[in-house]
Amino acid sequence: MSNVEGMVALLTVPASLVLVLNCRSLSRRTMKLILMILLVCAAAVGANAQKKPNVVIMLGDNVGYGDIGAYGAGEVRGMPTPRIDSIAAQGLRLTQYLVEPACTPSRAALMTGRYSQRVGLSVVIIGGTPNTLQSGEITLGELFKSQGYATAAAGKWHLGSSEISWPTRQGFDEYHAGVLETTDGILYRDSMQRAGMPEAAIAATEPYIWESDANGNLKKARPYTLESRRQIEGDIANASVDFIQRQAKANKPFFMYVGWTNTHYPLQTAREFEGKSRIGIYGDAIMELDYRTGQVLDAIKAAGVEDNTIVIWISDNAAAPTSGPSDTRASSNGPFRGELGDALEGSVRTIGMIKWPGKITPRASNEMVSVHDWFPTLAGIIGAKVPTDRPIDGVDQGAFFTGKQAKSNRESLISVVGEEVAAVRWRNYRIYPKPFAPSSGNPAMYGLLGVRQEGNGFPAIFNIEADPREENNIMGTNAWVIGPYLKVIGEYMKTLEKYPNPKAVNLTQFSR
Repeated sequence: MSNVEGMVALLTVPASLVLVLNCRSLSRRTMKLILMILLVCAAAVGANAQKKPNVVIMLGDNVGYGDIGAYGAGEVRGMPTPRIDSIAAQGLRLTQYLVEPACTPSRAALMTGRYSQRVGLSVVIIGGTPNTLQSGEITLGELFKSQGYATAAAGKWHLGSSEISWPTRQGFDEYHAGVLETTDGILYRDSMQRAGMPEAAIAATEPYIWESDANGNLKKARPYTLESRRQIEGDIANASVDFIQRQAKANKPFFMYVGWTNTHYPLQTAREFEGKSRIGIYGDAIMELDYRTGQVLDAIKAAGVEDNTIVIWISDNAAAPTSGPSDTRASSNGPFRGELGDALEGSVRTIGMIKWPGKITPRASNEMVSVHDWFPTLAGIIGAKVPTDRPIDGVDQGAFFTGKQAKSNRESLISVVGEEVAAVRWRNYRIYPKPFAPSSGNPAMYGLLGVRQEGNGFPAIFNIEADPREENNIMGTNAWVIGPYLKVIGEYMKTLEKYPNPKAVNLTQFSR
């Protein structure tokens, strides 16, 4: 520290201590000692002011816009969420937070800041299919590692079970209570046995909970069964709490990625949450999710790092209130049409909030932010370099989050199903090259079971603010929106000339 810096730093110490220097009765030696102490204190204050913030991202699984108290649910729906709501109350609640249409695509977008089709993960990973996160991608884990952070992930990953895709091969030091793929696999054994599949084939699909060792190798901890499903959310919380406590004691900046498994089907809660809500198992799962969130928040506070920790709480995609199994039917996507698996507004508009004490003023905003934006935004906050050798679809929202500018840096978003542009959001308009429609049958369903219909060469256009359920196609009276729509798609298509997308996995179309 220079003399000038030292004098400036003195202004940060209590005035009563500075006044001591004016006391003429003190000896020269005593005054010199006091000055040295003050300079040391000032240096410590300066170092603390420059300390990089810790970051904790909590990701809910299939939690809908209408499932959390801060977004209109809570007590009115018989499942209060006070701990999650507290994040919104203390930070920025985003009412126009957009994601990708399904689980794997959103997680790929979160980790890389790129559209999922650029990563080859625009289709939900099913065990046994070849799509997986490639080693050449730069993830949030690697971004934080580049800046000296301790990094850990816990819970659901769903970006591939191949070794190159493991969290510990993608920038994370540790991985605990790990669900590498998804929760669906719990149900496979019974149906495969009924189908007469050989035991060897059944065992090959058996899901496990994983733990990393000191070398980052993953080991099977125990089978992931319906019974162990009851305790997995608590295990994820405990692993996250342990990591936070250890890193706070080590006085090292940390990045903790918490992949909750609620409210993905099949739902099983810890025994103490059975019957906790007034609406059945789905509400019980939401309330356990809220409680586990509180455990992480309490750990941050108890560790003494709350004021220097960014907490982000988001959902990967929408809920499945009609096309999902019976235990998810109490879920809600609020006022919006659509659900998990399609690209309607209700599928891609969900929960998003961030708090950063002293940096982000508590408020709600309807400015557009997408899951892709976390990557460049956090890079800017921690001083990491965003890759320049590939398209990054996220935009830096740091100035908007911290109130330095009133508007978001985003006004459009493309949604893809497989390799095809399925929807474009531009300002308050949602445009579909092929409109989504419910599948036939009883009940007719959207989501993963829905279909897209070929039109007569014109897209369908909906004004989301005037028509949140997308019931009034305004193509005939607002054809001018096609101009900006084609511009958004044109700019995206231009990037493919230099950076073509990898071939997407397709389970219905085959070629030689």
